Amino acid sequence: MNSEDKTALFVKKMLKMFHIKLKPKHEKLFIQIFKFGIVGGTAFVIDFVFLYVFREFCHFPVLVSNTLAFCISVIYNYIASVKWVFDVNKEKDARKQFVVFIVFSVIGLLINDLIMWVSVDFLNIYYLLAKIIATAVVMVFNFVTRKIFLE
Repeated sequence: MNSEDKTALFVKKMLKMFHIKLKPKHEKLFIQIFKFGIVGGTAFVIDFVFLYVFREFCHFPVLVSNTLAFCISVIYNYIASVKWVFDVNKEKDARKQFVVFIVFSVIGLLINDLIMWVSVDFLNIYYLLAKIIATAVVMVFNFVTRKIFLE
């Protein structure tokens, strides 16, 4: 049994334990969202740690630190999303899919940087708290765009 089957089995057991019955289509989406949460959570940790390292140890400005950290986490996120989360359409050109992924990642980065800039420079929110807010917004954007354009 591969890890994908183990994850699906785990989610199905949790649904059963809580007496939640879903149609197969919805169950598949729920499993996919669960996987996306794991990948996204891991990517967030990578992003957050690198943001902290670049800001506190390298003394880069917040937006430079944020952009570098975001780019590092996007590489991980792409690999994990394609391999584990989304049923990537194998008939589509892999290079084209990667370009689409990067385009939406850049848009996500711009949204992330905008929220960071407004939060830190205008609202005086601590940059690590601002990062949590920015990540939550971009996470929704990422799931929707990847679901539409990768599958």
